[in-house]
Formats: sequence, structure tokens, C-alpha cells
Amino acid sequence: MSQIQERGSTHVYHVNRISKEEIDTMTSRCVYEQPAYCNAACPLKLDTKAMLKAAAEGDFKKALAIYEKATPFPLILSMGCEAPCEKKCRLCEKGDGIAIRDIETALAKYGEQTKSGGVFRMKKKKTVAIFGSGLFPLFLAGELEKKAYPVTVFCEEENIDGFLRSAAPFLGEEAFAAELKRLKGMDIAFEFGCGITPEFFEERRTGIDVLCASEAAAKRIFPGAVCSGDIMAYEPEKLIMGGGSGVMAAAFGAKKAALTADRLAQKLDPRNTRGEEGACDTRLYTDLSAAEKLKRVPNDSGYTKEQAIEEAGRCIQCHCDECMKSCAFLKHYKKYPGLLSREIYNNTQIIMGDHQLNKPMNACSLCGQCTVVCPNGFDMAHVCHIARQNMVSTDKMPLAPHEFALMDMLFSNGEAYLCRKQPGFEQCHYVFFPGCQAAAIAPATVRAAYEDLCARLDGGVALMLGCCGAICDWAGRFEMHDKVKDFMDAELAKLGDPVVIAGCPTCKRELGANTKAELTGIWDVLSEIGLPEGAKGLDRPAAMHDSCGARGDEHTQQTVRAIAEKLGCTLVETEYSGDRSPCCGYGGLTAYANREVAHEMTEKCLERSDAPYISYCMACRDRFAREGRESRHILELVYGTDAGSPPDISEKRYNRLSLKNELLRDIWGEEVEKVELGYKLEFTDEALKMMDERMILKSDVIAVMDSERETGEAIEDADTGYIMARKRSGNVTFWVAYTETDGGYLVHRAYSHRMNVVRRN
Repeated sequence: MSQIQERGSTHVYHVNRISKEEIDTMTSRCVYEQPAYCNAACPLKLDTKAMLKAAAEGDFKKALAIYEKATPFPLILSMGCEAPCEKKCRLCEKGDGIAIRDIETALAKYGEQTKSGGVFRMKKKKTVAIFGSGLFPLFLAGELEKKAYPVTVFCEEENIDGFLRSAAPFLGEEAFAAELKRLKGMDIAFEFGCGITPEFFEERRTGIDVLCASEAAAKRIFPGAVCSGDIMAYEPEKLIMGGGSGVMAAAFGAKKAALTADRLAQKLDPRNTRGEEGACDTRLYTDLSAAEKLKRVPNDSGYTKEQAIEEAGRCIQCHCDECMKSCAFLKHYKKYPGLLSREIYNNTQIIMGDHQLNKPMNACSLCGQCTVVCPNGFDMAHVCHIARQNMVSTDKMPLAPHEFALMDMLFSNGEAYLCRKQPGFEQCHYVFFPGCQAAAIAPATVRAAYEDLCARLDGGVALMLGCCGAICDWAGRFEMHDKVKDFMDAELAKLGDPVVIAGCPTCKRELGANTKAELTGIWDVLSEIGLPEGAKGLDRPAAMHDSCGARGDEHTQQTVRAIAEKLGCTLVETEYSGDRSPCCGYGGLTAYANREVAHEMTEKCLERSDAPYISYCMACRDRFAREGRESRHILELVYGTDAGSPPDISEKRYNRLSLKNELLRDIWGEEVEKVELGYKLEFTDEALKMMDERMILKSDVIAVMDSERETGEAIEDADTGYIMARKRSGNVTFWVAYTETDGGYLVHRAYSHRMNVVRRN
């Protein structure tokens, strides 16, 4: 297969490889949206975390507005609340929890009250009556007034002052005056001096749509009424009643009763679709390792505004961001895995139109770091991988993001492929499989390693230069992946199914999962037979970067470290290492599909240390070197080689082909005919940089120039003097801007477009 067919435009009826149930199961692992511990402990659903954040910023108006969503009477609640939120504050584990209730009191004292109503506020037509006195009728009247119901309170007190005092006798004079002012500003009607009797109830209930009462009043009206603590409609009168002991119980009961009244007014069953009421559990994870052990701000007679700001500033704003702290991909898109997974799933379900989540799903390196750092093991890599397969299976994934990498894999398993037994052996006990990136980046190291293995291992060592198939697996091209698996099985069978010595942890994992071969790593072999003479490490401390292909493989991680120590290296351990190590940006084909994210991934790796980096994956070595960091592969140190500056994409192909030809000549005595150009072809530095960025090979340029020499078709740019020639290869049309030189051409620019230029007669 020399080319890959582009997706069809109407072929959208293949098997869907991802289900809603599977996505729901996956996203349930993400706790990002779980409430903070203080929020979960509050029966009133107060967003305590947001309130404390606003208070810490000195925005008391905003903070009070948040608090007022939980209660119509903030001073009464804050001064009488049992504060279950304070007991759940995570800082209690480090010392003093946040003084939430005292902050709430300060907000009620110093914050600007939210103005309710207004000119355009529409009162509801259904009317509500509340019988009785105390905290429950007070809170319920406030809750219903916020819902714009015409409310009338029938109480025994002689005036509004007495009604409020009987409800909240614990209020001091200043707080009482403030709450009295708030109560008088509400649109609530009162009838004072009422004797709550069955006769009075029957007289006043006429024309009222919804009836409510305190527990004490309900028992006087209906001696058989029993309030179990839950707000309910007393049958057959549909009398909503409640009470409870304590300020929080009364406030919570009133909130539930207001919802019941609202549903009854709409002639709905009050027991249905109420949502989760009251305090709840939370699965939120919050890392306290960086939390300071600060003492609570002293409070003798209530916080001043400044003290409240200081105390609120102690809040660590509990949240789970373990994956976003470590993963450059999630940080780039500023979306936690649960949300991004749902968006990616929705993207896979679009039949026609724009699939805007294709780019994000292709930007994931599929490295699995998120699963390790997530306290619940959320596997974003699996979501993106299966979504890619889904998009491929339904012909909705364009080829462009991955085509070059896939063509590169076909080149590795085609023109650059080599499979030979060690000379002098009919059967080989081993086969060395260095991986396509090692051959492309450090061919001298591959040759040195193979010659060393042949010299020191008994039973013969075959050599297989090719790609393990990880590239098409990452691209979601499962049909192509199946073909590579069959190809690998067939080639290994020709060699007699030897033990595969993998030179790359990703190859080891890929071949182990998809072939029947027995596998080991070259690091294991070197650990057993010892290092060759002259092996020497760096003379200065270096950071060890663990390949994401070795994630979950502690044996490989430790074996490579042991080899580095035998080489004399002084290793610098970093914050994210071992299984927590980030991807270099090559994995998952991120470097091809989204260079910006790949660059951020590489920077994430390099920010851990200023030291040189040692890796045991050639792609990692190459990515770090491209960012200007001194970077060496462990095998370069073992064999005293140095790949030098990172090769561009054309040099990588040249290195693979040259390595194959050199080994055929020097080890197996086979001469390979060289193909010479019949003309001189040179490139400017600007052209080489442009070609590498746009993934245009020198062979692509040569094909264009050969076509131009054959057909004579070209155009001249009068402004630059460049001659422009083109040729379509596969799915892409390549354009080359050049000038003629003595005996050849000088290439100034190169472009590629997914277009087809046709000639019309």
C-alpha cells in the first residue's frame, strides 16, 4: 500500500464503536464537578466556595448575593446556624477550618443587600396563606416572596416587631433592626392578633390557593396532624406544614415547603422531580499537600470587614485538578476530562456538518498519564482513542492530521524495511527490533547495538527494521493496524518466532499486545550480560525521563535507572516521573496533528529540571533536542554514539534507508544500487525550514522537479522571479518555487495543498 485513500463524503453508515452508556460510565469517574465539602454539607445548597472566594476578593456585594440565594434572612441564619459546613472544611485536617459562619455574619452586616422585585416583577396569580409564628413561617414567607407569590401571614403577635422577635429571640438589637428592615421591605401581608383555631382557619382559607402552617398551628387546626420532620401536604386539606428544632432545620424545612407550595400552585405532584434535597455526599478529591497550616483569624466580638476578608482568604477553594496540573493537553483546552469526553462523544454522533472536536481528540497523546494522576483513574486516552476509531469507522475523520505519519509507517515497513538472520545462522534465538524512530534519529546507535548483541549473545540475533504498528493504532486506523499485526506475525514466523529484543518501550508494549512473540527489552539484556567496554555516562547531573510507553512497567523504569547508574550518571529525580511522567509530545501523533499542543507537552516535560535529559525512547530524545535541551538516549551513552542535532523529516527517511543499505552491504554483503539525480538540487535554509514544518519531503520536491522536466509545465512569478511547478502525489498537490542554477535548481519555497488541479480542454 503506497498511498492511503482519503475518506469518502457520503460513506457514513459504519459501525459505531462508542456508546452513550460507555461514555456515561467513563465520565462518572471525573469528580471535577463534584461539590466542595462545605457545599455538600449545607442542606440549603449554599455555594460556600464561591461565597468565600468573593469575600476574599473584598466583593461583599457579590458574596452576600450568593448567600441570599440560600436564605431570605442572612443574619438570622448566620447567627443561629449550626454550621455543618465548618465541620467538613478540609482545612480541619491541617489545623483550623474556615470560620464560615462568622464570615457569613460579616457579609450580612457589611454587604449591600440585593434589591428584589423591580418595576417589571410580575406577581403570580395563585395566593398563599401561612398560619402561625416562629422561624419556619418567617423563612417560608421569605422564600415564597422571592418566588413572587402573594403571601399572607396569620399570626398571634400584635405587630411585625413581635412576629420577628418571637421567631429569632437570639438576635441582638443591631441585628434585629437590620432584619426587621429587611422583613418590612418584603412584599408580605400580615394579619396580627389572630387566634389560630379550626374556626379561624375555615374562615380565612376561603379564596386561598395554597395553605401552609407551622407545626404548632397545624396541630391546633387539625388535632390529628403529625409532622414527621419532612415537609408534606396534609391530606385531605393539602396543608403544608413544618417546623423542626433549630435555625438550620427551620430554614431547610421552609425551602422544601416553598418548593411544595410552588408545585401545588401549578397543580403538579409535589413528590415528583424535586431533585436532590438536603446535604449530600461528595467524591471530590483535593490535594492538601500545599495547604498552609494557618490559624483562624481571632474573633472576639464579630469580624470586621477586613478580618472577614483575611479569614475568607484562607480558603483553598477545594477542587480537583490533578490531571490538569500534569497534562498539557487538558491545560491547553481548559476543560476537565468529564466535560471534554462528553463533547468528544457528541462530536462522534454528528452525521454531517463540522466536527469541531476532531482536532482536540487528535491532540491527545494517548499516553495514559491522566489515568495515573487521577484519584479515580479517569482514562482520557481511552476516550480519545476509541473516538478516533469511531470517526474512522464512520468515515468522518479526515486523513490530513495523520496522513504523513501513516505514510512514514508504510515507508518503514516498505522501502526501508529489513528483516535478516544473523550471518551464519539458519535459526536465530533472538531478533533485535530497534523501532522506526531509533533508525530514523540515531542509525549509528542502532548499528552499534545490533553488532554488540550479535557478538555477545548465543544462538544468533536477527534484525528487523520496521514499525511496530503503533502509528496506525494511534491514528484510529484499526483496519490498517490489523494488517500490520498480520505482517509482523508473518515476518516473525519466517524467522522461527525468536525472542524479540525491543529497543523501544512503546514497541515492546505494542508487539506484546498484538503478536504471540516472547519479548524483552534491550535494557534487560544489557542488565544481564553487562555493559560493553568504554560505556560512559554524562559527567554532570541529568534528569531521567520515563517514556509513556513504559507507564505501568516499573521493572523497565528501574532497570534503565540501574544502567544509568552503572554508566556513572548522577540522576536528578523530577516531580513527575515514573508512571506519572508526561508525554514528550510525539505519542498519539500529537506532533503531527497539533504542533502547538505538542510543543506545550515538550515544555511540560522540560520544566521539571534544567539538567540534561536522559531518555530510553528515541522520540523523546528527539523532541527534547528540538527544544534546544541537551538530550541523550540511554543507548547513545552505552555505545558512545551521539546522534547530534535532530534530523528533519527528510533526513529521518534518509537515515532509515541508509542504515538498511549500509547493513546489507557491510553485514550481509548485498550491494544496493544507488539512484542518482540527473541534475543538481539545492535548498535554501528557508525552504528546508518550511518543508519540515509543512511535512514536505525532499522526495516530494524531487517528484515535482522530475514532472516539470518531463512536461515543461511551470509558471513564473513576475514579482519574485521564482518559477512554480506542481505535481499531485496521492491526496496532496505539491508546489515548488525555485530558480534555475548552473546545472540544476535552487528551491526557495515549497507548499502543499489537499487540492486537485485539473486541465480543461
